[in-house]
Amino acid sequence: MIHNDDTDCCETKQNTAPKKNTEAGCCSHDDNKHSDDDGHDHSVGDQTTFQLFSPAITSFVLLIIAIVFDNYLPQTWFTGWVRIVWYIVAYLPVGFPVIKEAIGSARNGAFFSEFLLMSIATIGAFAIGEYPEGVAVMLFYAVGETFQTLAVTRAKANIKTLLDQRPDEVTILENNQPKIIKAKNAQIGDIIQLKPGEKLGLDGELLSETASFNTAALTGESKPDTKNKGENVLAGMINLNAVAEVKVTTLYTDSKLSKILEMVQEATSKKAPTELFIRKFAKIYTPIVVYAAIAICLLPYFFVDNYLFKDWLYRALVFLVISCPCALVISIPLGYFGGIGAASKNGILFKGSSFLDIMAAIQVVVMDKTGTLTKGVFKVQKVVAVGIPDADLIKYTAALETKSTHPVGTAIIDYANGAEKNSVVTAVEEIAGHGLKGTVDGNAILAGNTKLMKKFDISYDTEIDQTPFTIIVVAVNQKYAGYFLIADEIKEDAKEAIESLHRINVKTVMLSGDKTAVVNTVAKELNIDVAYGDLLPENKVEKVTDLKNKDLKIAFVGDGVNDAPVIALAHAGIAMGGLGSDATIETADIVIQNDQPTKIYTAINIGKKTKQIVWQNISLAFVVKAIVLVLGAGGLATMWEAVFADVGVALLAILNAVRIQRMKF
Repeated sequence: MIHNDDTDCCETKQNTAPKKNTEAGCCSHDDNKHSDDDGHDHSVGDQTTFQLFSPAITSFVLLIIAIVFDNYLPQTWFTGWVRIVWYIVAYLPVGFPVIKEAIGSARNGAFFSEFLLMSIATIGAFAIGEYPEGVAVMLFYAVGETFQTLAVTRAKANIKTLLDQRPDEVTILENNQPKIIKAKNAQIGDIIQLKPGEKLGLDGELLSETASFNTAALTGESKPDTKNKGENVLAGMINLNAVAEVKVTTLYTDSKLSKILEMVQEATSKKAPTELFIRKFAKIYTPIVVYAAIAICLLPYFFVDNYLFKDWLYRALVFLVISCPCALVISIPLGYFGGIGAASKNGILFKGSSFLDIMAAIQVVVMDKTGTLTKGVFKVQKVVAVGIPDADLIKYTAALETKSTHPVGTAIIDYANGAEKNSVVTAVEEIAGHGLKGTVDGNAILAGNTKLMKKFDISYDTEIDQTPFTIIVVAVNQKYAGYFLIADEIKEDAKEAIESLHRINVKTVMLSGDKTAVVNTVAKELNIDVAYGDLLPENKVEKVTDLKNKDLKIAFVGDGVNDAPVIALAHAGIAMGGLGSDATIETADIVIQNDQPTKIYTAINIGKKTKQIVWQNISLAFVVKAIVLVLGAGGLATMWEAVFADVGVALLAILNAVRIQRMKF
């Protein structure tokens, strides 16, 4: 089947063969065809699967009866016009829709379509008295078309079912009374009451103290994610424990899940170069085949002794059946559908099948540090107390930092975990560029950088000047009392991500606006090949441009607004979708929904597997068709071999294409 630019799927018309468009016999599937979550096939459009196959079933029954009458139960009445009419009746359920489409395509300028090939071949078989073969060829063609329709439709439906997890209705609190309304009618500021087991319909802010959610619809990971009061929660998350309250912050149509769904649906219309090539190839290939069939039928008259028109017409008809390009032009888009679906299952969104090809060829992965390889959250990594107990150092410092709004102070307060709550803090003074001074429980406390210690002539361990990370030095009653080492925490799977990329010979580069010393420390810990720090956004662009000028295939991974220009520049721009800014996610070609660096390797692996399957199908179709075409032209292949070369190879290619959705990555 030959596809147009706008769609990849086949739409069935009533209960007949797939309805095609006018571009060289193109077909487009209806999005309403689906397979429900329970694994059972239900309706395709407005039809059941049985209705789709009913024309083929009718033809098959009539054909079998006719073959039995012809060969095993000879009847005196099953001859002449009765026999011809019987085979015509057997032919019409599967043949009439195809002939109709051939005429319609020709009227719209797409004269050389697969419908024309099949119509000429089967009508020609009737003309030379090969009635069973004429019916059989069209029957198997119709069966193949229906299977193709179901396969592509299911692939697209699986993607949609995987992602569109939003409930149609939500329960909001109106005057403290629960009220069920349509999710699309909910307004910003409404309070949603979410019971255990329910899916959240809109993005919002958690009002309850804490709640655990299953985030599989968004991230591909089913492990619980605990959220605290004030944190953002997203549409599609499933509440796992107590009743939770969420304040709506985004309209239904603007939720992150809505945007994700739009991305995936749009992805199916963005073709890979391989798809575009095959479609162009088919438009040239089909007319050549028709003219070649005419030549096979007529030219031997001038060169062959004992020329029999009927024999050479039969060879030409076989040639036409074999040449139908179904296997190529259906299995390739289906392979890319499978790749996009497999990626979605793993929490990775490809915005077009072309990016599957690009990821398969990536040679260098360039990454931002904060939010990509690290969590983007400052945390206390180490506490060293000198001359006082650790508990006292933590309590005094955290109590003083409650009077500050600096992120570093917040990290210390979080680390103290409430130890400072009963302390009395007075006489707090902020010394710009240095830190804080104050009294805690009657003790004079200084907390800040080493410049603060020097300002008050307090000697400290100078070795800490060599550390690349943030250090908060503390003095109690004018004596050095220890320090807090604060750093952005490296993600749990960051090291595994780098190791995985190295295993497939992908070079890793880290670009960051953070201090060079910090960047180098993180790079060394993760074994990153090359790292650069103290970079402005324009410096990142320069580094990526330099790599591109070396003819290397580049993927850039980032999450911040300042990463958007570099993401747009790279061959494949990858955004961290959980923490990522809207601008970065919008610009990116690929979105990793759960922010895990290991998904970079998964995306490359899915790209490689998809490309491998696509080329397997191309090779299978070309090799089998080439062999049987030669045999058919030489009179060594019958219509039955032709059917295998066409429908059989198409079905094998379809089975090969859909298996990627069952692979584990």
